[in-house]
Amino acid sequence: MTKLIASLCVVCSLIGATVATNTANASDTSTKSLPSETEIKQQIESYIKSEMQERRIPGMQLAVVRSGKIVLLKSYGLAEIPNAVAVNDQNVFSINSATKSFTGVAIMQLVEEGKLDLSAPVSRYLDGLPVAWQAVTVRQLLTHTSGIPDIISSKIPSLATPQEVDAAWAAIQTWPMEFKTGERYRYNQTNYILLGKIIDRLSGMPFIEFFQKRQFAVAGMRSVGFGESRDVIPHKAVSYRYEEPGGSLRHIVETYPPFLRTGAGMNSSAEDVANWLIALQQGKLISAAGLRQLWTPGTFNNGKPTVWALGWPVMRQGEYAAVAGVGGARSAFYVYPGHDLAIVTLTNLAGADPQGMIDDIAGFYLPGLRKAHGGAYAAHLLREQIAQDGYAGLAAKLNKIKIDKGLPDPSEDDFNSWGYRLLSKKMADQAVTVFGLGVQIYPNSANLHDSLAEVYEFQADKLAALKHYRLSLGLDAQNSHAAERIAALGGK
Repeated sequence: MTKLIASLCVVCSLIGATVATNTANASDTSTKSLPSETEIKQQIESYIKSEMQERRIPGMQLAVVRSGKIVLLKSYGLAEIPNAVAVNDQNVFSINSATKSFTGVAIMQLVEEGKLDLSAPVSRYLDGLPVAWQAVTVRQLLTHTSGIPDIISSKIPSLATPQEVDAAWAAIQTWPMEFKTGERYRYNQTNYILLGKIIDRLSGMPFIEFFQKRQFAVAGMRSVGFGESRDVIPHKAVSYRYEEPGGSLRHIVETYPPFLRTGAGMNSSAEDVANWLIALQQGKLISAAGLRQLWTPGTFNNGKPTVWALGWPVMRQGEYAAVAGVGGARSAFYVYPGHDLAIVTLTNLAGADPQGMIDDIAGFYLPGLRKAHGGAYAAHLLREQIAQDGYAGLAAKLNKIKIDKGLPDPSEDDFNSWGYRLLSKKMADQAVTVFGLGVQIYPNSANLHDSLAEVYEFQADKLAALKHYRLSLGLDAQNSHAAERIAALGGK
């Protein structure tokens, strides 16, 4: 089933108050047992190299921010494979949908200038919109709760030329709403097109220029910019993806017409993103009150918090609250507002899912985070153990790691991502073992049963595939993929 990608978020709630405790809680409760800074860097180095091999990541940059300073900046691997060009700190990577976090800041800058009201309908700022769109608020655009149809659709095969863009924009305005505004969350690029138009109008300049003047220049970002595959971008790391399952490495060709670039299309180095995060938290871009508002989720019509704040996915609530920018399943940054920590991971592999590594990296600085939310690190240690003595007795090995290290179980998504990576390496038997352990721990996970069924189908084990597709459909009657595969396999 669908793998963990850029914008997947867990349950979240209001975290604005956490920002105010930034200094008070800057030290993790377990810091007395922390190793030295040198030892932490060595441990991170070992972890990164292991995970790059596991995820087959060609090239990567890492930046860690603490106390308003970059305390770790490191480049790994290759920016371009054929000519063996090594990644360096000046390389820029596609950050894709993490661009939306910058758009959220731009919107808050307009709010603080008194030019924009987050609760106002979009029709206050833009003319000529469809009637059904006009009552949607600016906040609902930012939090993906508008119900407006998404321009990234199978109905629109290409946005490569100005003529195609104009035709698509005209067409989408005739489509029905996808749901009642404020009732649901659905990730949507149209929302951010509209936000770009608002920024253009209220700032009096194209949004790209507004970003440059009000964010990039202020934060001292030297190499950041907008661009896509057709552009010549200095120091750009080549983007790759693996054809699946078990396929070869391919170049990615992506087109981002200008009107989409408030939702995706930025390229940056990890150092530049880190400096931007420092400027943001030091009040150089928006005020402290604005920052709290930026990182506070919206509200559904039923009063529950949305899974996005203002351009930022909210990854976790509570003591180790985190907000993020995540893009293209290849680049991500997390901010832990209550612990004075931010981590930036940029890669040139779509499907690397570096957001799955960030809590692990943060855990080297925040032991309490690892104890509470270190399931992904447990999976990492389990893979290290497998490298020594194989997949036999996987459940027992995991239990020993959990007891010895005081770690929780890996999450459903941890198992799902791991299993699909194995399948992409043509290791289907091992993928069955991993997914099998996942469904043992999470027997009510429709997603894991569906994923296990896919691997069995790949192995031509029809009976086992049907069994788990049926289990998945029984757990989630809306799982159209399972229903389609059951029918295709001749099941009932």
